[in-house]
Amino acid sequence: MSTSTDIETTYADDAEKVSLWDRIGRPVAPFAWPMVLAGAVILAAGCFLSWSYTDEVLGDLSIDFYPGAVQNLMIIAAVLAVIFALMYRGPFSRLGEWLASATALRVLGLGTTVFMALVIALIGVQAGGLVNVMPGAWISFVGAVLILLGAAGLTPRASKDPLHAHLPSWLEILTIVALLAIVLFGAAYVLDIEDGTVFSLVVLFTGLVAFTLTRAGFFTWVGIIAQTHRRVLMLGAVAVAFLFPFTQDGSDANMSIATQVLIFASTALGLNIVVGLAGLLDLGYIAFLGAGAYVGAMFSHSAFATIGWKPNFLLVVIFGALVSATLGLIIGSPTLRVSGDYLAIVTLAFGEIFRLAMGNLDGQDGPRLTNGPNGIPAIPDLEIGSFNFGETHEVFGITLGRFANYYFLLLVVAAIIITVFTRLNNSRIGRGWIAIREDEKAAEAMGVNTFGLKLFAFAGGAFLAGMAGTIKAHHDVSVTPDQYIFLESAFLLAAVVLGGMGTVAGVLIGATILKLMPEKLRFVADYRLLIFGLLLVLMMRFRPEGLVASKRRQLEFHEEDEELADRVEEVHLVEEQEAKA
Repeated sequence: MSTSTDIETTYADDAEKVSLWDRIGRPVAPFAWPMVLAGAVILAAGCFLSWSYTDEVLGDLSIDFYPGAVQNLMIIAAVLAVIFALMYRGPFSRLGEWLASATALRVLGLGTTVFMALVIALIGVQAGGLVNVMPGAWISFVGAVLILLGAAGLTPRASKDPLHAHLPSWLEILTIVALLAIVLFGAAYVLDIEDGTVFSLVVLFTGLVAFTLTRAGFFTWVGIIAQTHRRVLMLGAVAVAFLFPFTQDGSDANMSIATQVLIFASTALGLNIVVGLAGLLDLGYIAFLGAGAYVGAMFSHSAFATIGWKPNFLLVVIFGALVSATLGLIIGSPTLRVSGDYLAIVTLAFGEIFRLAMGNLDGQDGPRLTNGPNGIPAIPDLEIGSFNFGETHEVFGITLGRFANYYFLLLVVAAIIITVFTRLNNSRIGRGWIAIREDEKAAEAMGVNTFGLKLFAFAGGAFLAGMAGTIKAHHDVSVTPDQYIFLESAFLLAAVVLGGMGTVAGVLIGATILKLMPEKLRFVADYRLLIFGLLLVLMMRFRPEGLVASKRRQLEFHEEDEELADRVEEVHLVEEQEAKA
């Protein structure tokens, strides 16, 4: 027979196994679902009332019945809460069989509660005390807490496998189009935000929504339909990129940021060959971009250009890319026998040597090619045929300025670089690079020409960076040695690691984040490196494969994804057999 002490010990052990969610949710379980709906209504209702006594905080949150940017975010959160609640019980319950609605509500409830607490704290700090927080903010905070408590009382249900969630093709394509439209207009909206604090809150909320949808299993399903309709996704992505300038209403400031992002992303894609595919740590990659830029500047029509021959710009692009590739061969041939930390040190030294050499080619310490520290300024805008990239143009009644013209040119360059990267990645050469990255000794034992492939990775990545550099020279109007410092190489490497090594979409996202954030967060410019460092530490801890994981690398970090990949392949085989039948 068990003694009372044994029984108490058993109950204590069981209590320790009860999760925090269960402890919170048990008292409200009978009222959990109505509480979620009520919380969503209260959260949205508070957004139509003023949140701040002064109109100088977080945009303007002081007007009743006229929600500001931050209030609109909470209205979106309330709508999402209602949708997930109706998936759990209601007219959308069929969708709830495929998506983990209860789990999504818990994440959303916790996120909105923390978000509202942060907003109230910011209003208190910027307005001079919590006394300046108006009732609307407190009402929305109560609504967020109710969503959190109600979600804790909901019992998570076992959802079906999204791999078998077959929908009509037209509906899947419509979903892809809708998501791309959200990306297009969302990017335009975010770029128009001038307040750095509001921009940070928008980014934070976007991350919250993305994490909520991920926990619900939505992006698993999106990934499946994206694989099924690859061509639609690719055409849609091209259309979004092409239409982006038409959403900016002629804003040169926003288009300047967009062109810088494309230059940065194109260069990072070249580095992705070296780091992401071949696994070679290059800390001086910015030198290849600089080599292309200097070639473009020296052959330009600038009064300070040092070469009298002015060939067609297409020849300049090819020549700049070849010069960068040659530098890649020069630095790679004697140094690729080493690896790891030693290779990183050598490439770091090469980047510094390039910068110092460009400062010495001034006609006194060396040949007059770069004008030394003064660089080559006053580089005129490109002219291809009769088209001048410095002039504004009207298309469909929309003004496209100088930076929009360069944006379209850079889209073409980025498309070429993406095509080259994708083809190489899926070729025998790409598989050889992957083998070298995973285990160079084993690859060499299997007959892989490790030195030749590593040298080709260096030269190929440098070639792509040189292409982007020739356009960068005209875009920036001047080229000077201090533009190509080690910090720029570090940011390029961070973009590859943050986005996802070995992927195209990941590097594009990583480059966008690292180039856009400093432009919008100038009020914390002194802490930029600290923020980037913390971001990378968090990524290495919680998602080492990057924001967009390569299929090959994802299996290294998550063994359970191998089963998912096998099931995706099985579904594709079944669909192909049904199509043939």
